[in-house]
Amino acid sequence: MGNIIQLAVFDIAGTTVKDNGEITLAFQSALHEHGYEIPAEKISLLMGYKKPEAIKMMLEEYEDDISMITAEYINTIHHRFIKLMMDYYATTAQLEPLPYAEEMFAWLKERGIKIGLDTGFSNDITDILINRLGWLRDGKIDAVVSSNEVQSGRPQPYMIQKLMQQCGVTDAAAVIKTGDTEVDVNEGKNAGCLYSIAVTTGAFTREQLEPYEPSFIIDSLQELIPILETHIN
Repeated sequence: MGNIIQLAVFDIAGTTVKDNGEITLAFQSALHEHGYEIPAEKISLLMGYKKPEAIKMMLEEYEDDISMITAEYINTIHHRFIKLMMDYYATTAQLEPLPYAEEMFAWLKERGIKIGLDTGFSNDITDILINRLGWLRDGKIDAVVSSNEVQSGRPQPYMIQKLMQQCGVTDAAAVIKTGDTEVDVNEGKNAGCLYSIAVTTGAFTREQLEPYEPSFIIDSLQELIPILETHIN
């Protein structure tokens, strides 16, 4: 009998990669350059969303003239965010895995479980980040999907479904999803994953995650091991 779990999907920033607040700052800066003063705590609640969608949500709250909120305007702000994040990830000395991320990857690999990453970033940001970490190149993970590579980002299930296709997994009940935001939790649920697990290492606190009823709330990726052991031969 094989493993019940065949694929583990993880978010990137705040879940497997340390987030030092640079994403919120870049988002805030891109909007500030267009005249919007948005508190960091407002922005942090939108982490995990496809970034153009998050920009649209902020504009709908902060832009009085709704005729301004066009796809072109959203893209202009998004392209500035992309540039800021690409520059950051290309040059920062602070890019590092969160504690136990790589150990968790190795533990899963030893048990024959595929590892996929998904993210609210577009692939031009993701590629820089993953290339610098060497995770795909070194075989620590199996696949990565960015939000612009599917028809809709989180909380829709399309990124998980794409990862399933890439990893040869046909049953969503053989997949677990782990992430640090509301939309991570709902993405896993919408995909029909065995578990949709929330971790407190990123944008949301335990108290902020609880209303979305994840399968489990953990404070470290290391805590996945006792959860998953009963499903692995």
